[in-house]
Amino acid sequence: MWVLKAEGLLKEWDGKRIFEKVDLAVREGERVALIGANGIGKTTLLDCLIGRTTPDAGKIHRHVPVSRWGMVEQQPSVPKGMSLKDWILSADPKRFDLRRELARLERELAAGCGSDSILRRYSEIQGEYQMSGGYEWELEGERVLHRLGFPPDLQKLPYSQLSGGQKTRARLARVMVGQPSFLLLDEPTNHLDWETLDWLTEWLAGFPGACLIVSHDRAWIDQVAHTTVELTAEGTRAFKGGYSDFIRQREREQKEQKALYRKQQQEKKRLEEAIRRYSDWFRQAHAAAGERNPFYKKKANKHQTRLKAKVQALKRLEAKQVERPGVAPRIQANLGGEALAARRLMQMEGVGFSYGEQPVFQGMDLTLSRGDRLAVIGPNGSGKSTLLKLIIGELAPTEGRVNRHPALRIGYFAQELEGLEPERTVLESLLSLPGMTAGEARKVLASFLFRREDVHKRIGDLSMGERCRVAFVHLYFSEANLLVLDEPTNHLDIPTRERIEEALQHYPGTLVLVSHDRYLLDRISNRVVVLKKGSVKVWPGGFQAYREHLREQAERPADPETDQKIRTLELELSRLMASEEPETEADRERLHRQIREVKKSLDDLR
Repeated sequence: MWVLKAEGLLKEWDGKRIFEKVDLAVREGERVALIGANGIGKTTLLDCLIGRTTPDAGKIHRHVPVSRWGMVEQQPSVPKGMSLKDWILSADPKRFDLRRELARLERELAAGCGSDSILRRYSEIQGEYQMSGGYEWELEGERVLHRLGFPPDLQKLPYSQLSGGQKTRARLARVMVGQPSFLLLDEPTNHLDWETLDWLTEWLAGFPGACLIVSHDRAWIDQVAHTTVELTAEGTRAFKGGYSDFIRQREREQKEQKALYRKQQQEKKRLEEAIRRYSDWFRQAHAAAGERNPFYKKKANKHQTRLKAKVQALKRLEAKQVERPGVAPRIQANLGGEALAARRLMQMEGVGFSYGEQPVFQGMDLTLSRGDRLAVIGPNGSGKSTLLKLIIGELAPTEGRVNRHPALRIGYFAQELEGLEPERTVLESLLSLPGMTAGEARKVLASFLFRREDVHKRIGDLSMGERCRVAFVHLYFSEANLLVLDEPTNHLDIPTRERIEEALQHYPGTLVLVSHDRYLLDRISNRVVVLKKGSVKVWPGGFQAYREHLREQAERPADPETDQKIRTLELELSRLMASEEPETEADRERLHRQIREVKKSLDDLR
């Protein structure tokens, strides 16, 4: 039994066709991965399926009502200043409004405005909130946040102050609190650390409902998908299995199509030659027959019959003709730049940084040298983006100092692409650069797949993957000898990721890279900086060597005493997490503090 079925969907914007002939079916309990090039319309298709946008043709059958759907979006609209916890709970507008009204009335009562009307109103709202399961719902929200690594102090922070990975986890938490029957996940793994990614994979394995996932994470699709659907401008094609299965099946189909195309072209050439030959013979015989020669007249008619048969055979062949296998356009990435002649580019000495009273790290010593390919890794919220901003000078350390070579030129790729101006067109964003000509701008934009009218699109109207390509165009013109990249491949489609990996491999300058893409880190890095619990450790080899080091550590015989302590703490953590939520704020805080302390002890032992 399927929960969603789309048939023959077509969508156009401003007269331009986005996609057509889209057929899609998701069955109960099935996890379907939707893949396709950047800008092909994957997010638009999700909006059509959930009802935010109306397709211009086709039908959508929803066997699970949209009220039971949950959607993780790439760029959700969050009211400015709204706390993480409030945004999570606002997914249920009715109960959230009741909760907010209760809080307002409580403030009035605390201020001494305890009139009878306020007391009556408070009693009514409290009763309605209780009847709607509000207290249990609020408790479930707190539990989900705890499960995803958000202690009470982080829950009070505005959503806008969270790191990229924390924002992704928050979007997942908001959906989970609603306990949906059908999930739409738009790039759910972006910015996630590997621990959270493993947790999400396990959670999805136990999720009883159906799931439609948009992702460019090759390894993750292999882990979770039952079916992979490719969206192209001409329609959709479904393949059983994950991304690797899709690649194998597509390559086999392309090979078969290529062989059939070659065979048809040979047959077409043979028929065309036969048609030319019979045409010549018919003309000659017909001319001779004009002299009232019965033999030539009969011969002319015979050639005419054969000619018509060959023409009909050619028409039948052309009707069944397969298209010539084509190669999808790929970016011609080149990041330019040059290596700095000096051996040392930058040095950090005793650097510390804090947000208010919250320290991120302290006493950090780090040197960047010519030829470094530095991978910065660590859990979400460990300070990776903060470190990059200290390197580029966007943030100043609260202690210690940062010394940069005077000839250092930095190109910066921001995780959330904040440097792009959404109101400008793609072409305008380049023409604002000093000395830029329209011809040069168009030439480079074409190599990054912005051609013809695409250069006049507003940046704010582009998909996230297309915006990433714009950001890389700006890096091309930065003439940087140090590239600082914060999750540069997150939104890119798979062929573009591969081209960017090649461009980074050939970049002559120095690189500092934050990424959760293991393929990229394996290919690029020659040093690793590990951020964890406020500490900064430098591993002298690349990411692949670092992973082998971790594997060797995990395979070493365990210390029985430490192992017993870990098991005891795990049992204690399970008991605390499963316990009933206390009624008073003081008791709740005590329970949360105990959970934090046990988690910290576990982390220290592991």
